[in-house]
Order: sequence, then C-alpha cells, then structure tokens
Amino acid sequence: MDEYHIPVLAEESLELLDIRPDGHYADLTFGGGGHSSLILSRLGKGGRLYSFDQDADAKANAERIRDDRFTFIESNFRFMRGQLRMRGVPFLDGVFADLGVSSHHFDTPERGFSFRYDAPLDMRMNRRGGISAADIVNGYDTRRLTQLLGQWGELQTPYKIANCIERARSAAPIVTVSDLTAAVAPCTPKKEETKFLSKLFQALRIEVNGEMRALEMALEQSRKVLRPGGRLVVISYHSLEDRLVKNFMRSGNFTGEAEKDFFGQSSSPFRIVTRKAVVPSDEEIANNPRSRSAKLRAAEKLG
Repeated sequence: MDEYHIPVLAEESLELLDIRPDGHYADLTFGGGGHSSLILSRLGKGGRLYSFDQDADAKANAERIRDDRFTFIESNFRFMRGQLRMRGVPFLDGVFADLGVSSHHFDTPERGFSFRYDAPLDMRMNRRGGISAADIVNGYDTRRLTQLLGQWGELQTPYKIANCIERARSAAPIVTVSDLTAAVAPCTPKKEETKFLSKLFQALRIEVNGEMRALEMALEQSRKVLRPGGRLVVISYHSLEDRLVKNFMRSGNFTGEAEKDFFGQSSSPFRIVTRKAVVPSDEEIANNPRSRSAKLRAAEKLG
C-alpha cells in the first residue's frame, strides 16, 4: 500500500486527531490506506475505523486489511452521514480527510489525471459513471468553460484558454491528454508551462468529480456526526480547498464570518486547534515532493 500513496503529514495528523483507543473514527479518503493503517495502529479492541473511497483501486487496497475494527465504505465522502447511519453509527470521535489526489492516480497514465502522459482525457475518480474531462472540453460552451477555468483553476486568462479549446474542438474532438495540451498550446506561457497545465488539469478534475461541493457536504456533515470534543482534521493542497476548510473551522460556514448570539459572542461550533496551518518539514518534502503544497488544519467540536 505504501507504493500507492505515501501518507502526508502522518504523525502530525495522528497527534491532532487525539485518538482514543476506544474511539470511533472516519477516514474520508482511504486511497492507499496509509493514514487508515496508522489510525488503526492507535486503536484498542473497542475502537472502530470507517474508511471511505469511491475508487475501485482503493477498494482493492482495503481488501488487504483484515481487521474486525475496520469497515471500508465504497462511497463518495459526500454521503458520509447517511452511510454511517445505515451502519448504526450516529456519532464519531474524529473525522480525517487527506484531500490530495493520490500518487497512484497521477502515475497511472490511463486515468488521465496527469499531463505527463498521453492517455484518454478521463479524470473520473469513480469510473462507473459520470462525465469525463473529454465530455467537458467538448461539450461545455465557451462561457461555461471560461467560468470553470477561472473559478477552479484560478487561471489568469480563462476566456482566452476557452477560445483556444473552442477553435481546436471545432476541427476535431479533444479526446486525449495530448489533444488538450495541443489545443491550449497557443495560450500556454512557455516559461510557466508546468504551472499553467497543473492549474488547467486541476480545474477539469474538480469539475469532473464535483470536488468542491463534495467537500462542503462532508464538512457540514462532520459538524453533525462529531461528538463534543471530537476532532476534525483535514489536509488540503490548493487555496480553494484550504479556504473552505479554514472558514468552516473558524465559523461553521463557508464565508468565514461567525454568527453572533444575543450578547455578541461568536457561536462557532468549533475550537480551532491549529492557529496556523501545519506544513511538511523540509525533510518530508525531500522524501515526498508531492507533499510540498500540503496544509493541515484541525478543529475540535464544542459541546
């Protein structure tokens, strides 16, 4: 499982989860099972771990864990609360999520997540259904493409990029990674090609998988399933995710503005545990370069 994805900020995550041996926990992003295995190692006989993932490869990894305290739930984490209630689990002592795309996905060419390989333009985490990145670049009109490139990719010239895609697809459908990189070549800055393509692929991946809405839903449900004193611990990798997580932990909503009671006191449902985001050490970044943009935040549910 270690070859699938190296767990980022592993010890820091466990410390912030403040695991009780008899506690019940959820890992919303099982992936290669690195973090889940570490959580299990801290649990006693009465502890329980519920790990979520919608990816078939992650499910195969989960089947290697033979432990009565462990339950794998093949589902998007946006359905966390319903899936837990189906299993008779009303409350948890901790919720953990590592929002990064696993190394396995980036390094598996046929998944289409990376611009380093030519492959079908897919990017679906759940390959059993849903739209692919190719469906988006060929089917969205210029206005809608412009919006998602600006919003999810935070690209500086989204309208120009959308027009490049429009011109290319009018000649032939864009169906592979190389088709897309060729389509946007006229508007790709030569000195920042990697950064540009990373943002472009991020925007499409977020749109394909509905990542931001799924994160909002999971965060909102975490507030309902956590017991008083339970911990919410999240690792994010880009500013869009981190902003949502930080605002939610600060205020219980996504604007970041805490509601006030009659006396003008904040009514946030959480106590911030990490005043500043925890980031990887230089040593961790050297051993795992993909950890360099990780930011770890934690909050505790108030009574």
